Amino acid sequence: MLEYKILSDRELTSLLRVGDRHAYTEIYNRHKNLLQNHLYKKLGDLELVKDVLQDLFVKLWDHKSEMPLTDNLPGYLFCAARNRVFNHLAHQQVASKYLSSIQNFINEDNYITDLVIREKEFAQIIRQEIEALPAKMREVFVLSRERHLSHEDIAKHLNLSPQTVSKQISNALKILRVRLGVLFYFL
Repeated sequence: MLEYKILSDRELTSLLRVGDRHAYTEIYNRHKNLLQNHLYKKLGDLELVKDVLQDLFVKLWDHKSEMPLTDNLPGYLFCAARNRVFNHLAHQQVASKYLSSIQNFINEDNYITDLVIREKEFAQIIRQEIEALPAKMREVFVLSRERHLSHEDIAKHLNLSPQTVSKQISNALKILRVRLGVLFYFL
């Protein structure tokens, strides 16, 4: 039985390259704690450190035949860990931007939806107050504001004097101003 604990990193790497699971386990056991401590100092999140280490060692096994023979296995592993940290941070930044853009879209959409709802509510309130005006006053007001007819045209259409039309519109505006308050300005 081969004693893996006494083998050099180069010998373990050579065995790993041909698929020796015991060599892989020895590399893991030999370097995991140093890598974990180093990564924890950089990241400060033990769960993230564990994820990075797991990813590193899974990739190490998956690409074992491509691993270079090196006398500096710790340097190789530290470099691979550093690259995974960079990849994680870059991914985190992209995810953060994506989430931020989604949140902005949601906020913007909610804002627009809120405006549409309020606009419909305001229009309904205004419509109700116009409908509550006396019949002749409502008719004059609607012809003026919704059909955009001049006072003279309204007077001809309803067989009234232009002064009566003007007075009816003025009275309608006074009533609506009182009933609608701030909403009056949307009219």
